[in-house]
Amino acid sequence: MENAPLGKKKIALALGSGSARGMAHIGVIQRLEELGIKPDIICGTSIGSVIAGCYLTGKLEHFTDWIQSLSTAQVLHYMSVSLTATGGVAQATRLIEFFVKEYGDPNIENLNTPFAAVATDLIRGREVWLQRGPLWDAVRASMAVPGILTPVAFGDSWLVDGGLVNPVPVSVCRALGADIIIGVDLNSDLIGRQRVMTDAKVPANEETIEEEESEEEALIIAADAEDDPSLGAAFGRLAASIKDAANNFRSSDATKKPEPPNTMSVMMSAINIMQDRITRSRLAGEPADIMLWPRLGHIGLLEFSSAAEAIVEGRDAVDRMLPAIRHAFNSEGDDRFLESTD
Repeated sequence: MENAPLGKKKIALALGSGSARGMAHIGVIQRLEELGIKPDIICGTSIGSVIAGCYLTGKLEHFTDWIQSLSTAQVLHYMSVSLTATGGVAQATRLIEFFVKEYGDPNIENLNTPFAAVATDLIRGREVWLQRGPLWDAVRASMAVPGILTPVAFGDSWLVDGGLVNPVPVSVCRALGADIIIGVDLNSDLIGRQRVMTDAKVPANEETIEEEESEEEALIIAADAEDDPSLGAAFGRLAASIKDAANNFRSSDATKKPEPPNTMSVMMSAINIMQDRITRSRLAGEPADIMLWPRLGHIGLLEFSSAAEAIVEGRDAVDRMLPAIRHAFNSEGDDRFLESTD
């Protein structure tokens, strides 16, 4: 593993959980590198571990283009929904196979940059830092959202999403020897947010777009059903539920009473609330030197169609905190930021 240059402080990135909102991590990394800041340590929780894995294999640009090309239906396809899955409704088999095929599957200990993926021991309730073994196995465990993705076997226990215990892994970065930690919290403005769409400028082709998306989704469901004849109907119901949960409530009338949330919405809202509270508690006791808070409360669970927007917001989150970044580096006597351009 490479170490920080002589005389330089070790810089760590703590990439937090947040599903589709995690695309903001891409913008954060891009902007920091433009400023001359390249992490010496990376720790990720859930989607944070996914982005870290893509970055550490040198494939972040490829992943950025790929994820922006996917529709919601295609995202569901890569989740590998299965009626026979235990502990969740999807296994993400196709997604992990994609990563292994396109980006390779190095062991974590052989990466050039120290990395840890955070997961949760479902039996003992403790956090687990995955620092050895196949990269994408660790990422898969870290991203196992309870009730959505199936748990991953780990010795005599099972691992699920690390966001249950450590949504922004600042403590892990500190334990790995970081001097300056940049934390990215994707969930800071989730609670109480509601998207309201006015009827001022409704696109004329909105109905056509929805019909095209429905046709595309039907084709993908049919393809999946060929592997499992009983899967089509179940996948369709799940898709409808997840699409409702992935997008926040929409209404053209601010006074209209919202529709009752479905099961998926209730579950994901509960996880959002829990992660927000845990994040606040953990960061109060283990603060990062620099915290970035992308404003992403309007982006839903699987709203990867908003990837481009999230990436831009990640970059903006860095720019908003430039004074704090400069101060942190100067306070540590590290001139790396002074040598950069803004």
